[in-house]
Amino acid sequence: MSPHTEAEAPLPWHAAGWQLLWQARAAGRLPHALLVTGPPGVGKRRLVGLLSRSLLCARPDAGGLACGHCRECELFAAGTHPDYLEIVPDPESKSDEIRVDAIRRLAASDALTAHRGGHKVIVLDPAQNMNLNAANSLLKTLEEPSPDTFLCLVCEQPGRLPATIRSRCQELRVPVPSEPQALEWLRAHTDSADAETLLRLAYGAPLRALALEQENRRQENRQQEDRLSQRTQAFAGFIAVAGGTRDPVAEAVAWNDHEPAILLDWLYSWVSDLLRLASGHPAPRLINQDKLEALRNLAQRLEPRAGHLYLMQLMEARADGYGSVNRLLLYESLLVHWARIFRSRDPALRQPGWQS
Repeated sequence: MSPHTEAEAPLPWHAAGWQLLWQARAAGRLPHALLVTGPPGVGKRRLVGLLSRSLLCARPDAGGLACGHCRECELFAAGTHPDYLEIVPDPESKSDEIRVDAIRRLAASDALTAHRGGHKVIVLDPAQNMNLNAANSLLKTLEEPSPDTFLCLVCEQPGRLPATIRSRCQELRVPVPSEPQALEWLRAHTDSADAETLLRLAYGAPLRALALEQENRRQENRQQEDRLSQRTQAFAGFIAVAGGTRDPVAEAVAWNDHEPAILLDWLYSWVSDLLRLASGHPAPRLINQDKLEALRNLAQRLEPRAGHLYLMQLMEARADGYGSVNRLLLYESLLVHWARIFRSRDPALRQPGWQS
């Protein structure tokens, strides 16, 4: 039996990545800069935390995991280890950027020097939030690494990082587990009867699915509609707008209580499923299997090229972020465009008096 608790061990789908990291460390080939990438909810930060603890631990075990009992582990657990540093967005910044000042302080002080004779571990998270000046300043640090300093960049959108940064880091991509493996883990951590639906809503990412389930529980405790119920209502409006029975501007007002990150996720999954159904594949794998009948009926009326263009619009909206977005205007724009896609194909929706 392992002496480590579940929280102190790699997740099942981390096993291969962890073995590579431990073998590289044992052989003295651990890179000075590691870029840990992968979609939300696959455990990137958990893996980085295990690695950080292992590098700082005085007595890691045969599998590379921290012992949890030495002085270094105690300092880390208390959040006071002098050789561990996290660089995150300025909490006072509305832009959620990692600014150049934070990177300059890192390079200009003794922050790159280990104080306790082991590794210096620096975690930059989320790396894609660095502004251009910060990225350029970090590049100088990457070009002249300090001995025993380990820099870890956690990133969900590596394409937003300059190529010069990416090329000086070794990338470790944390995978989305297989559905059976993900469901096994998720069902062991929740008693929800909707585990499969939650997992698909989370695009196969178990930790994200668990967070959705936990958020649903919190909402229930506050006597609010749970997220699945909100999704059902928003989906009904989405279908009604396409059918011409719901005004898109009125539906945008109904959607205005939903956060853009959540609403755009739903929209993206619905349109993706519609395009899968419209492709003619006999048994497409759907994210929203519970909405199959309504999606199948709508897919028969969707022109694939228009659907693909709309999906690109959703991708751009998701990539732009939501910090300063006027959500009502965003939802109106998306729903009016959605209505027009079907108006152009259905003469009945072009009668006088019908306004988009």
